[in-house]
Amino acid sequence: MAGPGTDQRTAPAGLSALDALVPPEALPAHVRRVIAGIAGAAAAWCPAPSPDGRRIAYVTDRSGLPRLEVAALDGRTPPAELSGPDQEVVSVSWSPDGAWLAYLVSPGGSICAELHVVRPDGTGRRVLAGQDLRTTVFAGSWAGPHHYACSIAPGDGPDADVVLVDVVSGAHRTLASGGFLSVTAVSADRRTVLARRGPRGYRHVVLIDVPTGVQRRVLPLDVPGGIASEDGRFSADGRTVYLRAALPGRPGEDRAGLVAVPVDGDGLPGRGRTALYRADADLDGYAVRGDGTVLAVWTVDGVSELSVHALSDGAVVRRVPLPEPVLSGWAATADGAALVAELTGPRAPRALWRVPLEGAGVPELLACSPTRPGTQGLVEPAWHDYVAPDGVRLSGWLYVPPGSRGPNRTVVSFHGGPEGQERPLWTPMVQCMVAAGLTVFAPNVRGSGGFGRAFMTADDGPAREASFADVRTTVDELVTAGIAAPGRIGAHGWSYGGYLALVALTRWPELFAAGASLAGMSDLRTFFAGTEPWMAAASVTEYGDPVADRDLLAAISPMTALDRLTAPVLLAHGDRDTNVPVAESVQAHQALQARGARADLLLFPGEGHAIVGRANLVELGERLAAWFDRWL
Repeated sequence: MAGPGTDQRTAPAGLSALDALVPPEALPAHVRRVIAGIAGAAAAWCPAPSPDGRRIAYVTDRSGLPRLEVAALDGRTPPAELSGPDQEVVSVSWSPDGAWLAYLVSPGGSICAELHVVRPDGTGRRVLAGQDLRTTVFAGSWAGPHHYACSIAPGDGPDADVVLVDVVSGAHRTLASGGFLSVTAVSADRRTVLARRGPRGYRHVVLIDVPTGVQRRVLPLDVPGGIASEDGRFSADGRTVYLRAALPGRPGEDRAGLVAVPVDGDGLPGRGRTALYRADADLDGYAVRGDGTVLAVWTVDGVSELSVHALSDGAVVRRVPLPEPVLSGWAATADGAALVAELTGPRAPRALWRVPLEGAGVPELLACSPTRPGTQGLVEPAWHDYVAPDGVRLSGWLYVPPGSRGPNRTVVSFHGGPEGQERPLWTPMVQCMVAAGLTVFAPNVRGSGGFGRAFMTADDGPAREASFADVRTTVDELVTAGIAAPGRIGAHGWSYGGYLALVALTRWPELFAAGASLAGMSDLRTFFAGTEPWMAAASVTEYGDPVADRDLLAAISPMTALDRLTAPVLLAHGDRDTNVPVAESVQAHQALQARGARADLLLFPGEGHAIVGRANLVELGERLAAWFDRWL
């Protein structure tokens, strides 16, 4: 059923949309008001300070959809919206001379992003790349004042090229090709590019010599356990490459830290050394500073810690307190004395803060951040860890409604990814369910990120059965601990989490009384056939090869076991989703209806893989809460 406020958009031809079995009106009016406040709360993210230190560009959905805004850092002038009225903005970056803003746009919710530019005064707005059907632009790095280096996937194959775009003339120049290349940095002389390549879980960073196109791995293949994560950067003199990677010195050391790799005059990488490492945390982000220190963001059991280290020996110089538990994005100010930080917590949508790095200053919420919602109905989750039968440590965040005592109706909410991680951040759909009186537990089953490489890859290919077993372990833990009431437990998730919810409902029908899959895969065979080619190629290491492992994919696909499902199921999807194609929910709904099962399909016209429109988010929050309130 289409969401409100979307009359100008229509569902795809041939798709049926039935009235929900459980309408939002089934909830008490005061609960619906609370849910509307939660699901409709505005946020701000992707901070990009101007080079002169006076302004800040960012993305915000205060208007109802994500837009590009620019505001004065001192808050003396109101924000100005620079993106077009029909543009759904993904990210933004300021040119080194401050003359241009490059930003990505998701046309109609599609994952196939376009590259746009605009001047800070709102003039000169135009599209530069990605306007061809299914072509996808990935954010990159400025290479001088008028050139932006990004990656472009044409949509007809698994690869993406590194392309230098002249933002004045609009001319394109291909710098590198061969593989799926995602730009992380460009050298000052523009002769060398750092790019990430490789499939999910096995990505590595390569040095690309622009004149010859030759690619060299920054870390050699023979480094035991050596992995490069999502990024690589040059030192100021270009003689060192810094990577967020694991370079174990002893068995079991597989956390992501900071690795420094020297580069000689011919662009050949030398032997890397671990510059920063913590056995209890993953390095989530870093910035090497000119004073011989490095700013590091660590993730410790889902919580962000910000600290300054000496680059020479990794010693902590100072710890920087944060006003919220999760630092989800950041950029240093022009003078390097502070961060403009994107911070969030369970009661606080993403907002922009100025966080001083020196002296006794305290973090300050920027005036351009949207008004924060009230705390009515919002709860703080508690960390809960437990152990699987094979000894693997599992964990999650427990949300309990105010006044709840003893076993309660409980929804197990699985995160996407599967490399994602549950963290104590703003999760409006979880809070909406809590507002309806439901306990929610959000676990980190094996395959989740944030706990080292061995844990993250423990569900790859045939090993995925082990992560499925963690679902049963989680339910047993909740019942044994007196948290969940047997017979009144639901399964819920988004993207991969939606897939895992369907797996749970088909494998253990006796454990779950209801379920909801939001933009989840129902059949991995059709997922590979229908998703973007570059996404399919990147996902082989996660799930298996769509040809060689077709039997495995069938065995772990919920569609092949829908006859075992007995619980009512809500399927929700954006009809423009080409990441997990909308057909994944449509085909599951049709199959369940043919079996006479209690199932409903909720389609959101004009939305992609993530539901971002405020009216649609409110409807989704109400429908989700009403669904589990009814069936649990």
